[in-house]
Amino acid sequence: MAVAVTLSFYIARQFTLSILALIAALTGLVSLFDFIDLLRRAATRPDVPPSLAVEIAALHLPYFCIQILPFGVLLGGIVCFWRLTRSSELIVARAAGISAWQFLAAPLACAMAVGVIATTLLSPLSSATYARAEALDNAFLRNSGGLLNLAGGQLWLRQSDSGLVSGGIAILHARSVMVTDGTLDARSISVFRLDAHDRLLLRIEAGSGQLEPGAWLFQDAATIAPDHMPNLVGALRLPTDLTVNRVQQSFAAPDTFSVWTLPGFIALLERSGFSSIRHRLHFQALLALPLLAGTMALVSAGFSMRPVRRGGVARMIGSGVAAGFALFTISKVAEQFGQSGALPPVMAAWAPAGAGLLLAITLLLHLEDG
Repeated sequence: MAVAVTLSFYIARQFTLSILALIAALTGLVSLFDFIDLLRRAATRPDVPPSLAVEIAALHLPYFCIQILPFGVLLGGIVCFWRLTRSSELIVARAAGISAWQFLAAPLACAMAVGVIATTLLSPLSSATYARAEALDNAFLRNSGGLLNLAGGQLWLRQSDSGLVSGGIAILHARSVMVTDGTLDARSISVFRLDAHDRLLLRIEAGSGQLEPGAWLFQDAATIAPDHMPNLVGALRLPTDLTVNRVQQSFAAPDTFSVWTLPGFIALLERSGFSSIRHRLHFQALLALPLLAGTMALVSAGFSMRPVRRGGVARMIGSGVAAGFALFTISKVAEQFGQSGALPPVMAAWAPAGAGLLLAITLLLHLEDG
């Protein structure tokens, strides 16, 4: 038993060093291409210094690290197990009566631990740096004028509204929205205040409005109740729990949110009438990352522990790489189905990793137990 424990720690150390080295190498390679693209875009703008491309590329590093992690575990595991097999260390361990399941438990635990660290610790750093990189990119390299302009300059939202009746909601539509210096200004505003049964209680039409802390402030407003004539009221305040930052974040990419902030923001999106499918899918994908990392570890073991004397090692390792990329492709296809609403986000995020895990276990059972 002591020999098995010592061997497990030895294999776990070799496996962890190998996957960390591959993750760092692949992240550096992807970052190099990203930097070249940013440098090319910055060169077309005389007012943008090359240092901005360096800053944005550096801010992208944690994001790329999370994206590369499954591939790093796959390739790092293949390199580790192939080296151990070539040096006959795993062959000797099997001859000593230690099964593959015993010395694979430690690498599997290490792979899942790396996934947990990426989800819980690296995800907050990645979301903060990626949001900063996107802000710099929008401001200096895209000239888009902000996320709201990318959405067409219009704004639809829904919020709770207990001002008229308990359980009511307010639906707001602004035909023109602009964010300047942290202030949201809207034009041609229509607000529909509904009760808990979606019956129209009051309609508000305003020429302009501004989102202030805790309330919307409408100017040149008129209220229209059912079966009543319009009533000009001038200035009108409508309480809200939205802020300028939250409205902008609703149009931001889900990658700008960490696993800790996503549940609360998803609830806010659903209360405000925004679609939360992308954010729920991203949240489930982060939760499934440890399982995906463990799956890649078992796939790498199944395709790289074949004894060298049997031949066909290169073909088997190539098959392992192809299987890993096939699993990645399937996960991306499932993600697209999830974003379209054809699959629930939970199934779209967890099914590929779970199916890959079962296939990897089946392959190991075939190789180990005949």
